[in-house]
Amino acid sequence: MNSFKRTVMLAICAALVVALAAPHFPGANAADKEKKKKDRALDRTRETVKMLDEIYKTAVVLITTHYVNDKDDLPAGTAAIALFEAVGKGGTHQVRLLDASGEPLEDKNTAKDAFEKAAVEKLKAGAAWHEEVIKKDGKRYLRAATPIPVVLKKCVMCHENYADAKKNEPIGALSYTIPIK
Repeated sequence: MNSFKRTVMLAICAALVVALAAPHFPGANAADKEKKKKDRALDRTRETVKMLDEIYKTAVVLITTHYVNDKDDLPAGTAAIALFEAVGKGGTHQVRLLDASGEPLEDKNTAKDAFEKAAVEKLKAGAAWHEEVIKKDGKRYLRAATPIPVVLKKCVMCHENYADAKKNEPIGALSYTIPIK
């Protein structure tokens, strides 16, 4: 065997020894284990946001369906905003209703920061989900946004500008900020 082939064979053997032995050294994969642990926490947090999103959107549809019959009734969106403010005071997570139509009924429903502005833009372009992981006060948080399309004809009663919305076009969004645990 010539010296080049021998050098290549020795290099391959050394690489195999290192690869096979690495898991047995303390701390060898600590960074990988920590990353997987964090990824599991992020995955759990995404699932929590999806669950909350389903609950909140279902509540708005049910309120509109059963309790909003004319313009003088309390709009489901107003009830949802009151709910979101109460939940936010509890400290478990924050959720905001965002306008995506360009004609908000209230200015407080406009996108306030770069994340919310990017989310509205991406959701309007067809994305089903927009997210960003941030650090605040040494803790990780998931920021996520989901689209709100017009799902009931009754919505147009209070939001005349929604009458021209295309099927599944987001006219709003829910913006979540939730700790990753």
